[in-house]
Amino acid sequence: MTAIFIFFIATWYLSLFFQTFFLHRYSAHKAFTMSKRTEKVFYFLTWFFQGPNYLSPYGYGVMHRMHHAFADTPQDPHSPKYDESIWKMMWKTKTIYSDITNKVMDVEARFTDGVPDWQPFDKFARSWYSRLTWGALYVAFYYQFATVWWIWLLLPVQLLFSPIHGAIINWFAHKYGYRNFEVGDTSRNFLPLDFLMMGESYHNNHHANGNSPNFGVKWHELDPTYFMIKLLNGLGVINIKKSKSVKLNTLKKAA
Repeated sequence: MTAIFIFFIATWYLSLFFQTFFLHRYSAHKAFTMSKRTEKVFYFLTWFFQGPNYLSPYGYGVMHRMHHAFADTPQDPHSPKYDESIWKMMWKTKTIYSDITNKVMDVEARFTDGVPDWQPFDKFARSWYSRLTWGALYVAFYYQFATVWWIWLLLPVQLLFSPIHGAIINWFAHKYGYRNFEVGDTSRNFLPLDFLMMGESYHNNHHANGNSPNFGVKWHELDPTYFMIKLLNGLGVINIKKSKSVKLNTLKKAA
């Protein structure tokens, strides 16, 4: 049973790391650069650690750029302001993401420019063969180490990590939390100390300065992913781009 808890927690954070590091901060925002060879390595690692939850860097990157351009308007791919429930919002998100990834939706060039697009690998990684193989491996792991029946309840959650990660930010971080910056949308910082989402929950900060690799602003807003970005930059794996900082004197005044 302990092995399953470790597996569950490890895959939560590893899949989330590649979502926020590679899909979000690199693919969508180009907060740092990397070589084409390194890009393909991170493509593979994203598939390996997200497993059955794999998200296309191309589909994610394009859709997220659209989210920033149309935040909380009818054109936003996911906005609680225009969806009655979290379920409807996530289904709409899935539909738009699939249409973008399968390239059946006409998308403006500004949203696709520079977004990673390794089609042969992406097609394999998104295939039902890949997802079912990963699912079978997860089931086999649970079968080997589950000692009580209720531990199996974690498995369906684990098979849906990516949409769960997305729902937490796209729904809750637009409805609950605090705001450091006055921006033209409903984005909020969902957690004052983001131990759960590796910096992603500082959503208001991110909407104020979308190209910054660091989502934290205040002293307590520690961004674990940014620490890893700094490490990879120091090792020469990536190169952090200089971004225009949003100064703290633009902070929303307390009511």
